[in-house]
Amino acid sequence: MTAQSWRDASLPITERVEALLATMTLEEKVAQLGSRWLGKDKGATGSAAPELEEGHQVAPMEHEFASGPALEDASRHGLGHLTRVYGSYPLTVAEGAAEVVRQQRIVMASSRLGIPAIVHEECLTGFTAHGATVYPAAINWGATFDPELIERMAAAIGRDMAALGVHQGLSPVLDVVRDYRWGRVEESIGEDPYLVATVGSAYVRGLQSSGVIATLKHFAGYSASRAARNHGPVSMGRRELLDVILPPFETAIREGGADSVMNSYSEIDGVPAGADPWLFTELLRDEWGFTGTVVSDYWAIPFLISNHRVAADAADAGVLALTAGIDVELPDTIGYSTEMAARIDESLVDRAVRRVLAQKARLGLLDEQWTPEQSVAGADQVTLDSPGNRELARELAERSIVLLDPGTALPLAPTGRIAVVGPCADDASTFLGCYAFPNHVLPRYPGVSPEIDLPTAVDALRAELPDIDFSYAQGCTVDGDDRSGFAAAVTAAESADVVLAFVGDLAGLFGMGTSGEGCDAPDLRLPGVQSELLAALLATGKPVVVVVVSGRPYALGDVAGRAAALVQAFMPGEEGGAAIAGVLSGRVQPSGRLPVQIPRDPGGQPGTYLQPRLGADKIGTSSLDPTPLFAFGYGRSYTSFAVDDLRLSAGSVPTDGEFTATVRVTNTGDRAGSEVVQLYLTDLIAQVTRPVLALTGYQRVELAPGAAAEVVFRVHTDRTAFTGRDLKRIVEPGELRVLVGTSAADLPCEATVELTGPVRPAGPERVLLTPSEVRRADS
Repeated sequence: MTAQSWRDASLPITERVEALLATMTLEEKVAQLGSRWLGKDKGATGSAAPELEEGHQVAPMEHEFASGPALEDASRHGLGHLTRVYGSYPLTVAEGAAEVVRQQRIVMASSRLGIPAIVHEECLTGFTAHGATVYPAAINWGATFDPELIERMAAAIGRDMAALGVHQGLSPVLDVVRDYRWGRVEESIGEDPYLVATVGSAYVRGLQSSGVIATLKHFAGYSASRAARNHGPVSMGRRELLDVILPPFETAIREGGADSVMNSYSEIDGVPAGADPWLFTELLRDEWGFTGTVVSDYWAIPFLISNHRVAADAADAGVLALTAGIDVELPDTIGYSTEMAARIDESLVDRAVRRVLAQKARLGLLDEQWTPEQSVAGADQVTLDSPGNRELARELAERSIVLLDPGTALPLAPTGRIAVVGPCADDASTFLGCYAFPNHVLPRYPGVSPEIDLPTAVDALRAELPDIDFSYAQGCTVDGDDRSGFAAAVTAAESADVVLAFVGDLAGLFGMGTSGEGCDAPDLRLPGVQSELLAALLATGKPVVVVVVSGRPYALGDVAGRAAALVQAFMPGEEGGAAIAGVLSGRVQPSGRLPVQIPRDPGGQPGTYLQPRLGADKIGTSSLDPTPLFAFGYGRSYTSFAVDDLRLSAGSVPTDGEFTATVRVTNTGDRAGSEVVQLYLTDLIAQVTRPVLALTGYQRVELAPGAAAEVVFRVHTDRTAFTGRDLKRIVEPGELRVLVGTSAADLPCEATVELTGPVRPAGPERVLLTPSEVRRADS
């Protein structure tokens, strides 16, 4: 084999990697495990790196690591990744493509072997780039209960990224929500592992179908931090981790084919995830068979020194992370140095380098004909906010909005006087998630246009209902204690027939918002004085429709029963204004379902539906009532549905068998609409405490007025598996209750099935999904 045979695309990837590895010095190997982020350097130089605005606030982590070596120096021996070329400054497509070429040319020219770098970007609400479509936040993906739609969205995101020379996207977030106060609830898909697993896997398939690597994050336990504090320690046993937190990651790898994983910042029972060989080697690699790369979350490796204090210096931190199984350090190289390599067996370096090089080979970066210019050859054809993208964003937004209660006011009458009030009514940035470019980057650049059309709720309502006489008053800001606008809001309300109150969140970073990374909440009251504004509006006696535009669920017990209607919109993206207006007018049939519960009271956290009896039920042992105001899976529409006639294929099945559960769903109203039929299981007696009920399957059904269909779920007994006392996953004989309905609190259909035979191990090859299909009711 020749010295340059690693460039021969006709050879097997394994042979190419071994040929390249054999030619590399130790310095060149270590260089492939590092990265460089020019975009975060304050005052960085380059064709598209303007100075930051005077007085700009940077996030705490960014400030701590605010500079690095020139790219030529960082690439002396090669480089693994280029970090966020598009996602750091407001660049045009042409400027960004030119910068990709410039940086890749430097990387290739600065080193002996000339290996290109992997370019990675964020894509939590779409491609985080200037002028790119901002899709609804991930919590909205869960609200759709529609994996096929999420797969289409992710494929569109991937196509734009791939055409601009981007190889890897840092999404999806598969953290199962455990405490609604956590700031990153908006980035999460929901509080149920099966919903997160199925929707997250669909995102992975979509992104990777376009040639962009999906990165699962944050592995693992991040969302269960103590008191919901970002980066906080996690108090969780191994069993809960295995049964609640990890299944979405396993499913996204096995069913979605994910090619990258990112570590969590958190520690579990005193062991930081970034230094845990059990997580990244024994479980992820040896048991699950994962063959892709593990990348560090930004600065997670130096955090082993500063935050966790398990490492003495940068090289020591690098040794811990590389030994655990983290292959690439992001966003800059700090711990993965030649000094680190001198303290560790070179075979561990080789292990990580093989994975990185194999990934580069799969991406074509080792091919002889690859050039930076070719990687962005399609850039001049890319419109980052194309009509097709906006149509997808609109469809997803409409499908994600949850009608909690139509009350007496919805749909709105087409004429009359309406007062639109609240801090989320005339600020479209409240529709966008924390990682949307306008909220994530543009606060550094006051006055720079987002380069996308962002209609506010007020604008969208005026377009939706042209015969309505609208008035507007802000009332208050999202956060803060200024009540000076209350009087104008009340005056507007008193002169209107109906009041539309838009309240909720503004996403930001590290305390510069009320939702998002580092924006954790002390409780579940609406931020600032918004609850007082609602009280003042309700006191007028006018019908008040409350629309909550938020990244987390807020307690609405003080509003329910007094408001004329309730709508939960989460963060619906750039088309959110039109989608909300369409739901309020009745043009759009609401079909979103809650991926998290809506609490009644602001305290008593954490609280999700997935709890054992003593955590989920009010049974007299505590004065606190955990019953939600609106349950997981709940949502109304402008028609009605009935779910009945549950039939099981068998009354008993062996512990290695399967059964089907069939129900009839009927549209009993006078409008076409969608229902999400949900199947839950209850394990009545087990060797460890089990959740009161757990989502095991779901199916969205579209029905015309009066039409009916049958939904058939095929449930393998592997879907009943849990982690036993010896920390081994098992299927246990015994009685199961099968419940089917339209939310965790509305399950009119019930039957039992007996699992018979011996306790059976359920290993990594077990069935992870519950297939379902819709049949005509008369078939």
